[in-house]
Amino acid sequence: MFPLSFPLGILANARPGEWVLDPFCGRGTTLYAARKLGLPAVGIDSNPVASAIAAAKMVAATPDAVAALAQKLIAGGDEPRPPEGEFWRWCFAPKVLDALSLLRDGLATRRDQTAAALRGVLLGALHGPRNRGDPSYLSNQMPRTYATKPTGAVSYWKAHELHPVEVDVVAVIRRHAERRYRSVPPRTPGAVHTGDALALLPRLRRRFSWVITSPPYPGMVTYRPDGWLRGWLLGGPPAPDYSRDGQLGAMTGRRFVARLAAIWEALARRCVSDARLIVRFGALPSVRAGEPEDLLLLSLEASAAWRIVSVKDAGTPERVGARQVDQALEVGAHVPEVDVMARLLG
Repeated sequence: MFPLSFPLGILANARPGEWVLDPFCGRGTTLYAARKLGLPAVGIDSNPVASAIAAAKMVAATPDAVAALAQKLIAGGDEPRPPEGEFWRWCFAPKVLDALSLLRDGLATRRDQTAAALRGVLLGALHGPRNRGDPSYLSNQMPRTYATKPTGAVSYWKAHELHPVEVDVVAVIRRHAERRYRSVPPRTPGAVHTGDALALLPRLRRRFSWVITSPPYPGMVTYRPDGWLRGWLLGGPPAPDYSRDGQLGAMTGRRFVARLAAIWEALARRCVSDARLIVRFGALPSVRAGEPEDLLLLSLEASAAWRIVSVKDAGTPERVGARQVDQALEVGAHVPEVDVMARLLG
């Protein structure tokens, strides 16, 4: 992840109508920056939770419409089918879990803008800490940024005698929707796709002038287990997913470089002449996978499609804001990140 100021500063040089692409879009920071500047944009991410959050930043919706759709799906759904087990009994109050089950089923086949907005709102409100005022989250006490694993969560709740609180689901959704959609930039053309960038890039129809992205760092493979509860809301299994199949972060050394080079080549085929590629890249302090700058430069050189224009120090997360490595605060000193800019050859 990088701060919104990063793509905003780069895209200030874009001309009206130029298309923006982020093949590792995460939660859509690049896409939202493009929207703020009136530029069309496309994002790709293999994580369905991330792509759903990114898609919610692309739509035009009103808080009233989001809350009304939630109420309709809860009131008009079939019999709720909540998952069973000790974790679920401790994580959500019974009526809350029933409502979530109905919302999960009701949103499964909807692809309209209001549904995309409601999906994003629910993912943000699904779990988090308790607060003193009106509740902001639907779960028992839990971190906001990742879902605790079932065994550890139940042990914590039992030890602290924390029982799930009955909350008004639609009221929580409305409060989140008010914060997200009360005032948003005009909607711009674009889309968010879920899947492997290497497979999806050839299917895109647009030609892009700007590519701004941050690939997963080597060793960053916690997206699925950290987002398992949100994944369930999107139709996934009711248990953590520890698989690493297909994850770029699970690759190391030459395999990592080769995979990234193949993506840069696929990007080149979807870009206009003299397109700009800007990549922020770093490393986890817990993973010794070589210097991040060397890995990135090797991948760009191996692709033979891009000319490296500049390599700049992006600082460390403590100094410049949120990064992927913030998820590894306990394991050592952060590794400085780099910003690499390249132009398309030919």
